[in-house]
Amino acid sequence: MEISSKENTHFFSNNTVLPVDRSSFKSESSASKEKQSCCGGIKIFLVALSFVYFAKALSGSYLKSTITQIERRFDIPSSLVGVIDGSFEIGNLLIIILVSYFGAKLHRPRIIGAGCLIMSAGTFLIAMPQFFMGRYRYERFPSTINSTVSLSPCLQDKSQTPLSALEKPQAKINAGCEKEAGSYMWIYVLLGNLLRGIGETPIQPLGITYIDDYSVEENAALYIGCVQTAAIVGPIFGFLLGSLCAKLYVDIGFVDLDSVTISPKDVQWVGAWWLGYLIAGVISILAGIPFWFLPEHLPKPESRKDSSTSSEHSKFIEESKDQHTSYWQQAKLAEMAKFLPSLKNLFGNPVYILYLCASIIQFNSLIGMVTYKPKYIEQQYGQTSSKTNFVIGLINIPAVAFGIFSGGLIMKKFGIGVLGAAKLSLGSSFFGYLLLLSLFAMGCENSDVAGLTVSYHGSKPMSDYEQALFSECNSGCSCSKDDWDPICGENGVTYVSACLAGCQASNGSGKNTVFFNCSCVGTFESSQSSSAVVGPCQKGNECPKMFLYFLVVSVITSYTLSVGGTPGYILLLRCIKPHLKSLALGIYTLAIRVLAGIPAPVYFGVAIDTSCLKWGSKRCGGRGACRLYDSSALRYVYLGLTLVLGTVSIFFSVAVLWVLRKRFSPQDETFSANGERGACGTKSRKDNFVNSDRLIQSIYWPEKETRL
Repeated sequence: MEISSKENTHFFSNNTVLPVDRSSFKSESSASKEKQSCCGGIKIFLVALSFVYFAKALSGSYLKSTITQIERRFDIPSSLVGVIDGSFEIGNLLIIILVSYFGAKLHRPRIIGAGCLIMSAGTFLIAMPQFFMGRYRYERFPSTINSTVSLSPCLQDKSQTPLSALEKPQAKINAGCEKEAGSYMWIYVLLGNLLRGIGETPIQPLGITYIDDYSVEENAALYIGCVQTAAIVGPIFGFLLGSLCAKLYVDIGFVDLDSVTISPKDVQWVGAWWLGYLIAGVISILAGIPFWFLPEHLPKPESRKDSSTSSEHSKFIEESKDQHTSYWQQAKLAEMAKFLPSLKNLFGNPVYILYLCASIIQFNSLIGMVTYKPKYIEQQYGQTSSKTNFVIGLINIPAVAFGIFSGGLIMKKFGIGVLGAAKLSLGSSFFGYLLLLSLFAMGCENSDVAGLTVSYHGSKPMSDYEQALFSECNSGCSCSKDDWDPICGENGVTYVSACLAGCQASNGSGKNTVFFNCSCVGTFESSQSSSAVVGPCQKGNECPKMFLYFLVVSVITSYTLSVGGTPGYILLLRCIKPHLKSLALGIYTLAIRVLAGIPAPVYFGVAIDTSCLKWGSKRCGGRGACRLYDSSALRYVYLGLTLVLGTVSIFFSVAVLWVLRKRFSPQDETFSANGERGACGTKSRKDNFVNSDRLIQSIYWPEKETRL
């Protein structure tokens, strides 16, 4: 009680005219220099942190843009790609608590700099399989390859049959086949992404709290909005880089490009996915350099020296800086030993818990949607990987950046407090998911693929797709149901292979191959010719129009959802005690990683795999990547899962608003809107009157966590 009484006396003396404030002994010139130093220091840190957010967002978004490329290159299903994507969050999980709590007591800028180096090492590791595995091999009938050998696509004589048709079953039992180069190289991608997650860990909890500690309070929301905007500008360049690399063949520089017989429109096309990771790794190294030269802590702004917004870092250090060094070290160890009481205090805050639940479910929705959005556009609207990434980077991501910045600007301009931030966050989520509902009507019909989406006679297919691949028109051919080498008949129908189309002859080579006398093409109801060309047919005439509608609604939806980003951050920061900010953000980030970032890509991938109509086959046997999806099933699975999760998160957001209304009086909201910390933890109006939030949070004593 003596400590508390003494500190209370010191607090009230700071708010009277008594000349006890040490700042009164400073000259006006020194105060001006301190203010300039503070402003300059925080702005330098803001620029450096924004560049780091840009770098980590660029590499993260580039990974999203290469999801389909990795899936095809390593011949793996979407569910396994989801595991690779979730390994980033596993890396965060390994050290997030230690970094968030104990990192706040150490040199925060240098810890961020070290994280950037680790992040760059992981990015380089992801690209390494390209240099160790063999050249990419895709399925192609021998007649489409530059060769002097003439073979009939419809192989009626087994002596003409290539390896893909007859020898593949024998290859399955080859003992050394599964150990061929590249079989398990995807593990390096997983480990590299894991290392990226470890390196990224200190950036958010330590960087955001550093800004909130040393910035003028009314500028904190704007600064955080700037950092988050930089984090969205990164994906613009990440997806544009993905678009550029997707146009380049995977083995560019290693093979003669004239010998490549597939185009970017082909489902087997793989771009130079590895090239972007080398570029992203270099950028991460450059982003970490400034943090090795920044100070451990900055001078505090004059307006916050005696306010309730004292930083957790400075509170711990300033109370003991005039004491003996050994006493300072003992106090520091005592502070670190309070982890469990701090945790108990944090989880006793109902606003924090409800907002945490709402965020976890919403991030499940958003992470799953963003991870597989390129795949959805490619499969639903028949777009190439390059065009898909270009559209997302140039149209969709800027809308998100503008929305996040708008949220921070609205908070600053209108002086919105905690209750207003909760309302703004809830409103953006509600209208965003309402717009998302309209996307169900903006899909394309399935492409006409003989034996899969239509029968060989133009009617609905049988339930057993594999059996439906064979018909009377190709019964005399020795075809394999596992091959995927699509051709487009002049009747507008795609056939899984020239053999299954019953083609008897071919002319030309490579991409210019034309097939003739295709018996299955001639038997189709609308058929007028029996010829076909290499590659699948384009989607229906209505699909380009639907794609345009999808882009417009998607941009509006992205903006609406992102407006609530900054208000949500402010709500999180203002509803916890200042000395618990790093711990609260760390646990928040941990929960998002564990309960959203890790599982969402996996179960979204599993759900998407259920809509696959035709699986590819590996050279050594076994199921590979999906070649064709059911468009309608994919639309309902992808959008439906996103919308259901978003709706549940809205209910938790309503609960957050309800609790805040119960705990806030109108005076509290006005008080908070004027720049003070909200009274999220107070219990009654009487408590607010007797122990104002300014008084409680401006004073620190050893057992404050448990007493409150």
